[in-house]
Amino acid sequence: MDAIKISLNDYILSGGGANGESFDHKTDPSVMLKLYFPGKIQQPLDEMNLARKVYELGIPTPEPGEYVVTEDGRYGIRFKRIVGKKSYSRATADEPGKVGQFAGEFAQMCLQLHSTHVDTKAFENVKDRYYRLLAENPFFTTAEKDKLGKFIADTPDEDTAIHGDLQFSNAIFVGDKRYFIDLGDFCWGNHLFDVGMVYVCCCLSDEPFIQETFHMPKALSIRFWQEFAPAYFGTDRSLKDIEEEIGPYAGLKTIIIERDTKRPMPEFREQLRSVL
Repeated sequence: MDAIKISLNDYILSGGGANGESFDHKTDPSVMLKLYFPGKIQQPLDEMNLARKVYELGIPTPEPGEYVVTEDGRYGIRFKRIVGKKSYSRATADEPGKVGQFAGEFAQMCLQLHSTHVDTKAFENVKDRYYRLLAENPFFTTAEKDKLGKFIADTPDEDTAIHGDLQFSNAIFVGDKRYFIDLGDFCWGNHLFDVGMVYVCCCLSDEPFIQETFHMPKALSIRFWQEFAPAYFGTDRSLKDIEEEIGPYAGLKTIIIERDTKRPMPEFREQLRSVL
């Protein structure tokens, strides 16, 4: 697919992340641009094609537009911008008294997502993704990789959707409309692989990371999890029981975190104690 040439003079920087930056159009508030850092060409094309498939599946997500390239050779994707949107992390930070409401709404979004059946031939299996990441990880021993691989294999399969990076900052709303964003890791499989990321973000990450990323004290993010858990798993289960079940799946995120930080992360590995 050929990329459409655009000029960054038409856009204004609005945010940034690990892979690139986001921009708003200067004169058209309905257009936003996700632009990858220099050198990344295939990744935005792959994400755009995936975003289109996810959108056509009926998952509530902003409509993807075109594959684009700027004058300086940076590639990206144009999306239909959700004007006036706010993420559930930002909303919670701004109005901590509504943490129960926001956590409940986010839980309902997740339940709907995790009940959406997908064509398993059209998307990647979350297990295959973890097998690949595990093989690439230099910090686990062969014996540890064997145990983790068995745990992944023994998890029951589900033919339902997984966000792949299920943070409460990756769900937005405006009025009564709600959307998932940043679906570049969308796949299918057991919902516990997905919910593990919610636990990582709310409870396992350290205070500075939570302050910088989610704009709130860790005590508030923990409260979000405490409200989210019964809304998602049901009020008939104790929080302790839920966390014991979800812990190893949160611990598996160590594989991704160690890839990005390029160092062992013992604070996250602790969640894998029952597996290793």
